[in-house]
Amino acid sequence: MACLERCRCCADSRRHSSILYNILRSEEREASPAGPRQGLASRGCPCGTRRRVALRSPQVACKAASAVLVKTLRFVQNVPCFQELPLEEQLLLVRSCWAPLLVLGLAQDRVHFETVECAEPSMLQRILTTRRQGEQPPPRGPAPGRPHRGPDGPHLPSAGEIQAIKGFLAKCWSLDISTKEYAYLKGTVLFNPDLPGLQCTQYIEGLQREAQQALNEHVRLIHRGDEARFAKLNVVLSLLRSINANVIAELFFKPIIGAVNMDDMLLEMLCAKL
Repeated sequence: MACLERCRCCADSRRHSSILYNILRSEEREASPAGPRQGLASRGCPCGTRRRVALRSPQVACKAASAVLVKTLRFVQNVPCFQELPLEEQLLLVRSCWAPLLVLGLAQDRVHFETVECAEPSMLQRILTTRRQGEQPPPRGPAPGRPHRGPDGPHLPSAGEIQAIKGFLAKCWSLDISTKEYAYLKGTVLFNPDLPGLQCTQYIEGLQREAQQALNEHVRLIHRGDEARFAKLNVVLSLLRSINANVIAELFFKPIIGAVNMDDMLLEMLCAKL
């Protein structure tokens, strides 16, 4: 039933976007302060989460994110156990976890950012454009969990993807996570033994276990009256799985440095003395 309602909602949206409908309803839209788009959002239409968004103040937000990335890699470099790993292992770990570590850093530094909706070309415009170029029309929407990609590469993140990031930040702020707790959470994320290609799997698994044990002991010592806090912090870790590294790169780094290869940049920063 929910599927039928969702399909009906999207069908109504397509029907209401016709030229004839817009002409007939133009006077009513002008008289209505809410407008058709707000009406759809108020009914919980899922289409709103797929709208493309960009940073309202990219210079400010991107500068803050870049500073957090530098601090994050400095933190990683100062972990003695991490330095004992071969460089190939270090790079593999950082490549896989830089985005969740960055988001944890954004939460720790309480970095706020706002986004604005960006107009996308209509389906008809995209069809006409691609036909002129002798190409097939691009797909209507992105695959689940992946940023939308077109002929020119990744497009802007969706509102739903930004909501996931902001929801994670709000969760962290509601728990008032301490500096030590953030450090143990970062250690748990950094030392991920499940990555394919790792050679020191048992050693890395032991480091992750130590980070979890240290977090548990710290919580029991400082938050004796909150028996559920350790579980709440592990929920924070589970929420990180919904954070897409491509979305983070598109949102916070592409506006200022363009289509940079994050792997190359991470390697350069990892080998530098930050």
